[in-house]
Amino acid sequence: MRIGVLALQGAVAEHIALIQKAGAEGVAIKRTEQLDDIDGIIIPGGESTTIGKLMRTYQFIDALREFSRQGKPIFGTCAGMIILAKEIKGQEEPHLALMDIQVERNAFGRQRESFETDLDIKGIDKDVRAVFIRAPLIERVGEGVDVLATYRDTIVAARQGHLLAASFHPELTDDERMHAYFLDMVRETR
Repeated sequence: MRIGVLALQGAVAEHIALIQKAGAEGVAIKRTEQLDDIDGIIIPGGESTTIGKLMRTYQFIDALREFSRQGKPIFGTCAGMIILAKEIKGQEEPHLALMDIQVERNAFGRQRESFETDLDIKGIDKDVRAVFIRAPLIERVGEGVDVLATYRDTIVAARQGHLLAASFHPELTDDERMHAYFLDMVRETR
């Protein structure tokens, strides 16, 4: 199994390390033609507006929408979750608009309000350490979206078919279980 990490911004090497720890090959994706050679892709954190602009510059918007239409799994973490969302609070135009969620950017505050906590995530047996850095949250989920985790009554992880989203940065710990969960999704769709 080959899992790509969109390498426009964010913790690409950290995601690749955990993909490999979870038992698959991780590949940095810098060109749209590389999408043909992978089974799933992670859109990492960073700054969602910048990632969106870079995705438009390098023609990733239509390419990733087609990737999704083929049923190939996509996992968005932090800013990656914003990239997947159909609605972004206070912003007219979404990026990929694939996942039926409404998100709020920087919902937990600025950089200095960053924090870590343990989360109970549906489908993972023990709590997962979650790192929140200028994190978004999911304000609303549409039909067919399964809420996987909440923090203080707000949604911080969800799944819709072959799409997975998390407010936090699973790559900033040494726990590969979120990546293993994503690999299971990829196996289901192959």
